[in-house]
Amino acid sequence: WFGWYGFNPGSTGAMHTKDAAFTAGLVAVNTTLSPCIAGLVVFFARARVVSPRALDVGGFCNGILAGLVAITAGCANVKPWEACIIGLVGGILYQCCSMLLQRLKVDDVVDAFAVHGVNGLWAILALGLFGNPEEGIGGNGSFYGGDQFGTQIACSLIIIAWVASLSVLILFPLKRLGALRLSDGFQDKGADIMEHSPAKAYNDSENMNSA
Repeated sequence: WFGWYGFNPGSTGAMHTKDAAFTAGLVAVNTTLSPCIAGLVVFFARARVVSPRALDVGGFCNGILAGLVAITAGCANVKPWEACIIGLVGGILYQCCSMLLQRLKVDDVVDAFAVHGVNGLWAILALGLFGNPEEGIGGNGSFYGGDQFGTQIACSLIIIAWVASLSVLILFPLKRLGALRLSDGFQDKGADIMEHSPAKAYNDSENMNSA
């Protein structure tokens, strides 16, 4: 989260003028609000509505990441209340996609697609919906009569085609060579034990007590 303040507000490139400082401040506020909303949506959904119906810290962190991804494209062009809506939708999209991937038995243990893929797409599209041109902060959203949404759709399709093409070119040969994923036996034992040093990231309680 802290790093996001570097490349979102930091992307203004300067703060030597009033306008640049205002933009950086707006970006920082939006980069705070969207992940807050998205993280809380996922946290309370998993605590009360969907599985595991418990306090899921991992899900909370991924919800925060989803909100950060969702606001990045439009962080300088929307008002803070719009950032809250973008984060709200981002949290819902993340949770729905995460459940869908599990139902489809897709091997995505860290929910990378739900966080970055789906919310990256939502971020691009949200920039075409939100942002009032009259605010003077670069927005041109369809909700205000702007025509940015068509451009955002075109960009999304180009990005999807680019990523899909390169992924097939790189991953399909690796799959044919048997180098795309670890064997079942390797995964059962764990990569830490099989090829990493040290073989364990944390001391267990027994070793800690004996120390």
